[in-house]
Amino acid sequence: MTDITELDALSLSRAIRERQLSCKDTMQAYLRHIEKANPAVNAIVSLRPQDELMDEAKEYDEMLARGQYLGWMHGMPQAPKDVTPVRGLRTTFGSPLLAHFVPQADAPVIGRMRAAGALFIGKTNVPEFALGSQTYNSLFGPTRNALDQRLTAGGSSGGAAVALALNMLPVADGSDMMGSLRNPAAFNNVYGMRPSQGRVPSGTPDLFCQQLATDGPMARNIADLAMLLCTQAGRLENDPFSLREALPAEGLEHSFKGCRIGWLGDLGGHLAFEPGVLELCEKALRKFETIGARVETTAPPSSPEQMWDTWLTWRHFLLAGALGVHYADPERRAQLKPEAVWEIEQGLDMPASRLFGASLARSNLYRSVVRAFEEVDFLVLPAAQVFPFDVDIAWPSDIGGRAMDTYHRWMEVTILPSLTGCPALSVPAGFNAEGLPAGLQIIGRPGADWSVLQLGRAWEQAEL
Repeated sequence: MTDITELDALSLSRAIRERQLSCKDTMQAYLRHIEKANPAVNAIVSLRPQDELMDEAKEYDEMLARGQYLGWMHGMPQAPKDVTPVRGLRTTFGSPLLAHFVPQADAPVIGRMRAAGALFIGKTNVPEFALGSQTYNSLFGPTRNALDQRLTAGGSSGGAAVALALNMLPVADGSDMMGSLRNPAAFNNVYGMRPSQGRVPSGTPDLFCQQLATDGPMARNIADLAMLLCTQAGRLENDPFSLREALPAEGLEHSFKGCRIGWLGDLGGHLAFEPGVLELCEKALRKFETIGARVETTAPPSSPEQMWDTWLTWRHFLLAGALGVHYADPERRAQLKPEAVWEIEQGLDMPASRLFGASLARSNLYRSVVRAFEEVDFLVLPAAQVFPFDVDIAWPSDIGGRAMDTYHRWMEVTILPSLTGCPALSVPAGFNAEGLPAGLQIIGRPGADWSVLQLGRAWEQAEL
């Protein structure tokens, strides 16, 4: 048999269910591999003691012996993102302010993975409070790229992407507000999906305003990604916006002959790109043509400048609300990274009129996107505006000679799906001459997660 850690998640699942592999052997293989691979990249943090994990794996084997099978993740090692609460497991949010925080309850997405049989071994590293697409913090340090350890892993699900790419996890969970599932997937040559808003129920205290971030799956192939999303998704009655419609969990194969793909490119010259990124993505578009789809350049559905202003207003408002309690205490404020302080200060004195105007602008953007899908079946954008950069740089201050005026302006390409709640799948787009990876976002109609996965599957199988 192939080395256990090299199996895809569904193959691993079958081998455990059919008792070709024990949960103990699986856990031991992963722990040995993590011991070997993780020190160089720092993807997995807060790793639990080996003897505890081996005892739990033994219990899962005993369940199987009694005919008790929890689900497709039975005995599967998982390390949730370190901003996602896991019962009894230290969850720091990458902040010294929460260095010893141990949640007493699972987030909804974790509860569903636990019910499907996942064994939680530790956490995956994040930037402080998941702010920024560069995974580093003062508690654990930086996470390094799976392909080149001199470079960043991206973020904020950077630890998850690297652990996945290096076979330290069979699948991985993450979350996405501003590309945090999509950017690290592109930077580490794996798949990451931001689901439709409401597809994966929220575990946030605020249920009505916090509609920019969502949990979602990462994987090395589309079938594994789809299975994890099916586990995470589903109606939760105490989340008013969670979607009731279930995903089919089968039927990924689909013909896309005659499908219309709208290429948004650089949003009509608005976005800055590192030389080579846009060209690599445009070359990768030919894959759509090999499956019978038609690619056409499409105008942005709304003013990019207004979209950015809308984004800033909503983000300032939400982060000031979520992190304001830390800012209010001078001692705690001193331990926040500067980007967090800036976000909070921008939101604290925001007039209600500005927020209401941003809500109207976001509503109009949604209507414009719905109209755009009357002309095309999918929209496509690059997943990032730069290639992976030096791990010692906090964020790119300049792209192609254009100054970045905020710590996240270089990830502006990700905000369209975030503002509209559309599903967006990051797929690998290839490598430049230096071997650096890029990715593409496949964006579908709101709620059309399965169609996006089907196109991702066709993309995965297509050849240039």
